[in-house]
Amino acid sequence: MDGDFADGRREGLGLTIAMTKIAILTPAPDYWEDWSLPKAHYQRLLGPDLAFRSWTDPGDLSGFDLILPLIAWGYQRNVPGWYALLDWLEAEGLPLANPANVLRWNSDKAYLAELNEAGVATVPTLIRESLNDAALATARDSLESPRLVVKPPISGGADGTYLIGPSDPLPTEAAGQRMLIQPYLPAIAEDGEYSLFYFGGHYSHAISKHPAEGDFRVQEQFGGVERALDAPADAKALAEMALAVTDKLLECDTLLYARVDMVRDGEGAFRLMELELIEPSLFLHFAPDEGATFAKAVLTFK
Repeated sequence: MDGDFADGRREGLGLTIAMTKIAILTPAPDYWEDWSLPKAHYQRLLGPDLAFRSWTDPGDLSGFDLILPLIAWGYQRNVPGWYALLDWLEAEGLPLANPANVLRWNSDKAYLAELNEAGVATVPTLIRESLNDAALATARDSLESPRLVVKPPISGGADGTYLIGPSDPLPTEAAGQRMLIQPYLPAIAEDGEYSLFYFGGHYSHAISKHPAEGDFRVQEQFGGVERALDAPADAKALAEMALAVTDKLLECDTLLYARVDMVRDGEGAFRLMELELIEPSLFLHFAPDEGATFAKAVLTFK
């Protein structure tokens, strides 16, 4: 699908791209992961004049009608720089979506505790300021799980994420670090991780992500695979509750885009793993409308 499709899609939505100058924030120039596929999807849907700016050095953004951090991958590797960027965008009053306060909150997965306290069923999560063997032993008892997943609270792409069995040593890289501890849920391998996508508050599509045999990480770089699926009603209910609670906690309007990741627990109930409100892969090639709901949300954003 080429530029003609994009023009036709905008005409079908009654929109004029010339009136919407959009910038998408991208990885640093030396970032290793290939982002050509999402770039192609966004150009197809939003037009060839779409600007791409590295989040680490975006230059002058004052002329844009909308700034989207959709490919700001790798921010977890330069957290001070990321927060400085958000502070600058907010101070300048630039048209950022999702808003800077939402991105800042969503950067640290301690938000899971807030959502859990507000009644959202999350994967049980402990936060330890300095991880050690004693903390792991206590977590195994508290979470009633011999196998634990530990990860940095500010992370992405499974960076610094480990599966630790009952006799495994604490990874050197995690020792003494602020880390999240969660039980390993076997449904990841058996049923997959579910991701539901919402644009402008409207459900678009869903996928399941499955790790390679013998792994627990669902990302493509580790051999994970994705499949389109029809989201079960209870998955939609959890996703929409999580988004509604987020809107209330942060006193924000409906979010422009959101990916809601979840997994089934031992009783088969869905539990929230993460809200992805910063730079999620949107897997628009799995959307039945090929991304039209996403494009409409972007091009009608106020």
